[in-house]
Amino acid sequence: MSAPTTAEPPVVVIGAGPVGLAAAARLVERGLEPLVLEAGASAAASVREWSHVPLFSTWSEVVDPAAEKLLAPTGWVRPDGSAYPTGGDWAEQYLQPLADALGGRVRYNTTVTGVARAGRDRVVDSGRDGQPFTVHLTTADGGEERITARAVVDASGTWTTPAPLGGDGLPALGEKAAADRISYRMPDLDDPAVRARFAGRRTAVVGSGASAFTALAALARLAEEETGTHALWILRRDIGDNTFGGGEADQLPARGALGLAAKAAVEAGHASAVTGFRTAAVERDADGRPVLVAEDGRRTDPVDEVVVLTGFRPDLSFLSEVRLGLDERLQAPVALAPLIDPNQHSCGTVYPHGVKELSHPEQGVYLVGMKSYGRAPTFLAMTGYEQVRSVAAALAGDREAAERVELTLPETGVCGGAGLFDRPEADEAAEGGCCAAPAVLQIGGPGPAGGC
Repeated sequence: MSAPTTAEPPVVVIGAGPVGLAAAARLVERGLEPLVLEAGASAAASVREWSHVPLFSTWSEVVDPAAEKLLAPTGWVRPDGSAYPTGGDWAEQYLQPLADALGGRVRYNTTVTGVARAGRDRVVDSGRDGQPFTVHLTTADGGEERITARAVVDASGTWTTPAPLGGDGLPALGEKAAADRISYRMPDLDDPAVRARFAGRRTAVVGSGASAFTALAALARLAEEETGTHALWILRRDIGDNTFGGGEADQLPARGALGLAAKAAVEAGHASAVTGFRTAAVERDADGRPVLVAEDGRRTDPVDEVVVLTGFRPDLSFLSEVRLGLDERLQAPVALAPLIDPNQHSCGTVYPHGVKELSHPEQGVYLVGMKSYGRAPTFLAMTGYEQVRSVAAALAGDREAAERVELTLPETGVCGGAGLFDRPEADEAAEGGCCAAPAVLQIGGPGPAGGC
């Protein structure tokens, strides 16, 4: 299928991931012409980087209805709706076929470097709303292009901008120098080379979300097979009722199971939890092994590897010339932020939302998918699919459909929000002077000899 030539500029969609491709399918359904710009060499380039990780949503929850309609004439058959795909399954069995069905509407090896109103920088008011957008991009060979767009839907995600180790949101002192021992992705322990890096060694896992749970569970399985394998779980907050997620109360059972698996890893002694630890520096011992130093002076024993899973952030650099309305904390759209703010959000329920919550002062620009959440966690694909359904309806002039809610999201079974990590009890539990080792919390069974 090739994109027809039209007088009307296309709607530029940035990113050929799950939400970007769903946006394109929704636009086609509405009779609008999308042009998807993907920096990678294939669809779902970011998803492919975590191809070994199982999703906690089933196939029935990660296939967009409009995309399925677009795929139907190609003979595509949806996998078993009750099965859980890995990232690789998702990319190969659904996302790449969807991109192929869109044909010439998807361009690969194309990096967006800027978005602006044609002939107007961010400051200029005069005639602004009547101008189309101009999208600046570079190609694989280093060439530069300019594309005119009637609207821009940014579904580029946050995968390429992981948060650093430092507890203040900036890289810890010595973090960059220790890059040979620090990774920001969940390790694929089925890869022999990666397995050899972690087997029989001590790994610090920094983070408190689903990614950290997954890494802890994987390291626990490795510990059962390889003597000496152990994880040191670094948490910036205290251990509480919500630390391990919603468990059996989570309406996505596989998501709840992640937290239970992490808890089992600690209880079995394969992982030790260090709480209230906000990393300020990374030092090295005599053998070159990293030692994490907290802002209160506590130090970990040396570890062999550090896996930093502290979340992601949006790359807003190429949107500097358009007028965005973003929350000062989350860098999410102002109207959406209160629904997802971990400092306030309770009981794991995010109200389904669309164009009203995603609009900006610059009309015609939308951040969707994971990028719309800014720095907030717990995004679901089905949330993104509802977002782009609404945005496509709005761009087609169907305001009634755009403002209609067509999704009910599953609850996590967690109440209270993540803002509790700063409660006084967490700080009071942090003991020790400049040279003290952090207290190590064992949950359930005894931990390994030698403490942390």
